[in-house]
Amino acid sequence: MAIAVFGCNRKPFVNHKLKLEKISDNCENLKPSFRMVSNVVGERFEFEKCLVGNFTNEMLNVSRQGDTVLVQFPKASAQKTLFKITLDIDSYPRYNFITVDGETFVVATSQN
Repeated sequence: MAIAVFGCNRKPFVNHKLKLEKISDNCENLKPSFRMVSNVVGERFEFEKCLVGNFTNEMLNVSRQGDTVLVQFPKASAQKTLFKITLDIDSYPRYNFITVDGETFVVATSQN
């Protein structure tokens, strides 16, 4: 009988997946809610954001600073479009805060 022992030598990381759903061509009906769903593979955040009309996933910057995940969207200048944002974050080690464009939220993550 052979027993394999694997060491858990994970390096820190932060991965994200972004889904955009256009709500309207203007930002008049922006709802300021912020929703989080936590599960064993990470956290899902849902919120509305006013962005440039031609926003693409490559314009989003997600990084890690200590126990905080930083999410930065480009500033919408001229043409603003309202989007529903679904942002999945998977990060190691565990993080306790997420900051979206300067606004910080406490994260109650699931225990893996």
